Amino acid sequence: MDMQALLQQAQQMQQQLMEAQQQLDEAKVEGTSGGGLVKVTVNGRGSVEDITIDPQTIDAEDAGETAQTVADMVLAAIRDAESSVEELQQEKMGPLAEGLGGGMPGGMPGGGGMPGLPGF
Repeated sequence: MDMQALLQQAQQMQQQLMEAQQQLDEAKVEGTSGGGLVKVTVNGRGSVEDITIDPQTIDAEDAGETAQTVADMVLAAIRDAESSVEELQQEKMGPLAEGLGGGMPGGMPGGGGMPGLPGF
């Protein structure tokens, strides 16, 4: 095996990984619940960046019930966004995981893998 070619391939894969991570950092994904009454925006890494609650959601006459309903809807919207983020991450990072695995069980030769990146 040509070590120079192997090193060049590793450098290309590292560049592709950095580009995919940058795209995930810049991506915005929205999750909703309650028919759009609650919206959550997360980045491609899954960090919540914004939560919007439609004022129609609030029932001033039943604050306790409304608080629980809003909490449930926020949680549902976050879960919806997380699902979308997982799909986005698989789209961006999946091909790189296949490339690192090279068809070998356990990933890179020597069982290396990449810490902090599931599937690598």
